[in-house]
Amino acid sequence: MTLKVMEAEQGDWAVLRISGEMDLVTSPAVRQHVHEAVAEGRRSLVLDLSGVRFCDSSGVGVLIASRRLMRSCQGRLRLILPARGAEDGSHVNRVLAALGVRRLFEVYSDVDSALDESARPLSA
Repeated sequence: MTLKVMEAEQGDWAVLRISGEMDLVTSPAVRQHVHEAVAEGRRSLVLDLSGVRFCDSSGVGVLIASRRLMRSCQGRLRLILPARGAEDGSHVNRVLAALGVRRLFEVYSDVDSALDESARPLSA
């Protein structure tokens, strides 16, 4: 399976809806989309990972690098990692939790929650 990235703007937020597999071959595309959003002046970014069916260490590395980039430009990064999604549960959610890095991210169950300034992130 390949990776697909759909871009949208919702208010101040750039939303990247990612589906497929994030691995050594496909993860650089996600990194590129994040860098392009920042280069365009976007400082609020949502990565919707609910359609990601597989994520290896390369994908996790891109997520951590994206967090670092957004922090360096005083931006905001929010992840969509539903408890159920991508058919049998969010693979990315499980991988981040297993590696102990999920707590580094503001995680929401859906895009609407992530864009709602009054909504609180899900607990780690």
